[in-house]
Amino acid sequence: MKLVSWNVNGLRACVNKGFMDYVQQKDADIICLQETKLQEGQISLELGESYQQYWNYAIKKGYSGTAVFTKEKPLSVRYGMELDEEPEGRIITLEFEQFYLVTVYTPNAKRDLSRLDYRIEWEDRFRLYLLQLDALKPVVVCGDLNVAHNEIDLKNAKGNHNNSGFTLEERGKMTELLEAGFMDTFRELYPDRTDMYSWWSNMPGVRARNVGWRIDYFLASQRLRSFIIDASIDCDILGSDHCPVVLELDFAQ
Repeated sequence: MKLVSWNVNGLRACVNKGFMDYVQQKDADIICLQETKLQEGQISLELGESYQQYWNYAIKKGYSGTAVFTKEKPLSVRYGMELDEEPEGRIITLEFEQFYLVTVYTPNAKRDLSRLDYRIEWEDRFRLYLLQLDALKPVVVCGDLNVAHNEIDLKNAKGNHNNSGFTLEERGKMTELLEAGFMDTFRELYPDRTDMYSWWSNMPGVRARNVGWRIDYFLASQRLRSFIIDASIDCDILGSDHCPVVLELDFAQ
C-alpha cells in the first residue's frame, strides 16, 4: 500500500503546475492533500473510477481545507476531531480494516506567534483524539504538521529558534505526541538524514539551495513498525512550496 501526503497550497494552482501528472505517475493507493483552499464545486478532478474522494472545506473562502482520494473504500469517514462543526477543514479520518488514516493541516502559530496559544491547545486536543483512535486500532497520521521537530529537520536551525514552526512549545508538543506511542516514520528509517526537506520559502533561490524545513510527516502507531517498507520525500516535485511525502506499507508480510 502506497500513501502520499502533499500540502498543495491551493489545489487549483497546483493542478496547473503538474499535479495530475504526479498523481498518474505515482499511482498511490491513497492520496492526502492539505491546504486545498477550495469550496465545494470549485474543482472537478478527472481521477476516473479508481479513487473515491472525500473533502473537508473551510468555511472561510480560499483558506485551509483537506482532501483524501482512496482506491479502497473506507469503513467510515469522519471530519474534524469533535462532534461539533470544525470550521477550518483541517482533519479527515478514514477507517480501514487494518488502521485509521488521519490527514491533518495543523494550525500555524503565525509569524508573530499570535496564534501560538491556540496552536498549543489544539495540539493537546489532537493528541487526545489520536490516542482515542489508537485504543481501537493502529493509526497513520499524515500532513503538514507545521513544525520542524529537531535541528536536523531544517537547514538553518540556529537562525530560526523561537520562530513559528520551531518554537520550544511547538517542538515540545511533537515530542509529547511521539512519546504517547507514535513514530516519525521517515526519521525512524533515516535517523541521520540531514538534506531532505518538504517545505521551502518562496524567497528567491531558497529552494534551489535546498534551504528547507521538514514539516510534512507520516506518523504511525509504534506497533505498525514491522509493516513499514519505506518512507520517502519527493523533493524534486514542484507545484507547491511543499513537496509530497510518501509512506509504503505491506500488511501481507
